[in-house]
Amino acid sequence: MNLLTKIQQKQAVVGIIGLGYVGLPLVLRFAEMGFPVLGFDTDAQKVEKLNRGESYIKHISSEDIRALTEGAGRRFTATPDMTRLGEPDVLIICVPTPLNVNREPDLEFVLNTTRLIAATLRPGQLVSLESTTYPGTTAEEVLPLLAASGLTVGQDFFLVFSPEREDPGNPVFQVSTIPKVVGGITPVCLELGVALYGQVVNRVVPVSSTQAAEMSKLLENIYRAVNIALVNELKMLCHRMGLDIFEVIEASRTKPFGYQAFYPGPGLGGHCIPIDPFYLTWKAREYDFATRFIELAGDININMPYYVVERVLEALNGQAKPLKGSRILVLGLAYKKDVDDARESPAFKIIELLNDHGAHVDYNDPHIPVAPKVRKYTLNKYSIELTPENLKSYDCVLVVTDHSDYDPAFIAAHAPLVVDTRNLIKTRLPNVKLA
Repeated sequence: MNLLTKIQQKQAVVGIIGLGYVGLPLVLRFAEMGFPVLGFDTDAQKVEKLNRGESYIKHISSEDIRALTEGAGRRFTATPDMTRLGEPDVLIICVPTPLNVNREPDLEFVLNTTRLIAATLRPGQLVSLESTTYPGTTAEEVLPLLAASGLTVGQDFFLVFSPEREDPGNPVFQVSTIPKVVGGITPVCLELGVALYGQVVNRVVPVSSTQAAEMSKLLENIYRAVNIALVNELKMLCHRMGLDIFEVIEASRTKPFGYQAFYPGPGLGGHCIPIDPFYLTWKAREYDFATRFIELAGDININMPYYVVERVLEALNGQAKPLKGSRILVLGLAYKKDVDDARESPAFKIIELLNDHGAHVDYNDPHIPVAPKVRKYTLNKYSIELTPENLKSYDCVLVVTDHSDYDPAFIAAHAPLVVDTRNLIKTRLPNVKLA
């Protein structure tokens, strides 16, 4: 039976490498649609939890995992054993693509994973890279490593790029309802990629090349990064002019055409938007092209934590208190509301800056009871309970993430001073300052 028939009959074994915020939802969807799924992850604790039917991602329930790992409906197994990469008919790569210390692309996880795949690559396998990266990665970096096995792409094995579009915690859009862009190395690769994703999503969007698919993902996230930078800059201007940027945005969004509302904040977070623009600016240098507009937006967003700390200092000065020695409670470690994902969250940089100024900083986050180690930050802190007594004990409460669990009236009533970066407290009170 050839690979296309296996996919169409849902008999193809799907291997998903990287069982995090991108990979695990794919596991659920492929298994839900009847495919046997083998999940790969180097984190043995994650593997053990999944095989016990336990989820480690807040918006994915353990019940959903157990339905696929137990009893007659068992269609999913996780393993840390990368020598088994030759077993699946399809391999989907969902590993991180961070930046290095110089804010340049770090493809270590993608390339190491590709080398492991190449070691067991066999005829009839389809490899799909979903990790966000710069245009040319699939054809220029991944393909040569796989071709070194002696197999021919488009004939013996097949290679596509299909960018992940996962939005953790989004109740409206799930894997099945988010259109999937697919680009293939050859026409046959594209045909198989479209057939595969067509089994699990409502709409597949084929493009002419893997480079076009890679660029499409960067465009999506750069679009957001640039527009967020715009409103962040306008927020700082509005502060100087004595205007409420949130009032201005709400007025502007009443226009029924030609405008989409973006909102300012304390800085960018998540795995994509703070990182992806730098992938393109790095690649553009190869073509003697300076992405000045994108880099300017990046500079504005990177500097937002510094602006937030300045606003905290200003607010404390208004109460005749120095920042040094003040007790600050940060509300929210997650990079956005109602998720337990702290990757690239601006909260960590803000806490570091406050500590550098001599403040005593604690945090509360109902979704993150223990502060995780994030890149270069290790806080060694636990979430502080939000009680009237605790709120009153802090000189300033700083809203970084506007979780739905937070009661604006309760916070405003008990905190002596609130600096709000998210417009959580929409009633303009004397003790509440926007940042």
